[in-house]
Amino acid sequence: MVDISTRLGNVELTNPVIPASGTFGFGLEMAEIYDLDILGSISIKGTTAEPRFGNPTPRIAECESGLINSVGLQNPGVDAVISEELPALRKVFHKPIIANVSGFSVPEYAHTCSLIDKEDQVAILEVNISCPNVHNGGMAFGTDPKAAAEVTAAVKAVTTKPVFIKLSPNVTDIVSIARACEDAGADGLTLINTLLGMRIDTMRRRPVIANKMGGFSGRAVFPVAVRMVWQVAHACKVPVMGCGGVATASDVIEMMMAGASAVQVGAENLRNPFACKDIIEALPAEMERLGITSLRDIIGIV
Repeated sequence: MVDISTRLGNVELTNPVIPASGTFGFGLEMAEIYDLDILGSISIKGTTAEPRFGNPTPRIAECESGLINSVGLQNPGVDAVISEELPALRKVFHKPIIANVSGFSVPEYAHTCSLIDKEDQVAILEVNISCPNVHNGGMAFGTDPKAAAEVTAAVKAVTTKPVFIKLSPNVTDIVSIARACEDAGADGLTLINTLLGMRIDTMRRRPVIANKMGGFSGRAVFPVAVRMVWQVAHACKVPVMGCGGVATASDVIEMMMAGASAVQVGAENLRNPFACKDIIEALPAEMERLGITSLRDIIGIV
């Protein structure tokens, strides 16, 4: 008998598999095809202070081993998430929820997080700092250690629950940004968010997606994600959620060996709606094949 449970700080999870924000909506559609309680947790769709319609279409471009998206944080806004989405999810999912929060200024991050922090079923706040800083020329918060630390400190000042900062991979030194967040009080880190990518329609001679560039995710980014998880997990003391290209039970184990305490599944959910369920069901056999009795024993062993 193997033990597939894990923990993120003081949050216990029955297993490490978590659908990544933006690939699972608010969970309600998926509840129609399988029991969500099989999941370790759910990182809900990125939430902003105000409702957002998102970017113009087309927003998705397929790639050979992944996809590029530029959805633009489409969501109903924090008030609707709290009054409608979370209560609906509570009826079909009875485990801790991870609330993913985005913003375009430090006060906006703090305001949104302070509201969601009050929700009982939300166990972790996951703060996406890949957003453009509207007060600093549009540069993403996550590309500058000082800006990343400022968001982290502001959110920690108004919340009581663990705060995980979701890091952008579009930087030259991921460790310096991770350490800045840790020093500012982050309780954990999630990485990686999407890489920047682009596809061109050669027949029409223009970019495939309306926003020209977008976030590249899928199986092709997995080696980059493993490398960054390994770097950050060995440089920081806080727990890490690994994300990026995870598609199999073997990927989960590899990511945990690199240092992740839990693993998010993103683009694979869009290719296979049963991806998380399949991975969870395959984990025990893969652990037995590798002689692993407890997932907690392999975290960061490489």
